[in-house]
Amino acid sequence: QVQLVESGGGLVQPGGSLRLSCAASGSISSFYTMGWYQQAPGKQRELVATISSGGSTNYADSVEGRFTISTDNTKNTVYLQMNSLKPEDTAVYYCNAHKWRFGTPLDYWGQGTQVTVSS
Repeated sequence: QVQLVESGGGLVQPGGSLRLSCAASGSISSFYTMGWYQQAPGKQRELVATISSGGSTNYADSVEGRFTISTDNTKNTVYLQMNSLKPEDTAVYYCNAHKWRFGTPLDYWGQGTQVTVSS
């Protein structure tokens, strides 16, 4: 029932920047974490960054210092600011919402947005 819609992907040159947005249909404060994951062709979906309801963040080593995850709770939107982009960042980026209910983990996913880093 939860809908997540990503936007902001596109083609960018190495060293450039993009800002991804994830708009949720409901309050993002109801989730333990919001996050961004990436999936390249032939690869598993991997964590990029997460942010908890308390504001703590977690980043993959490969993006530490280059990417920043943030939220705007009034807009129910999660952002991923991507700087100093590298070709290996090329992937489909998915927004994730995670929570626990009755002791069971629940995850919701957006449709994904393509990010291509190429000269």
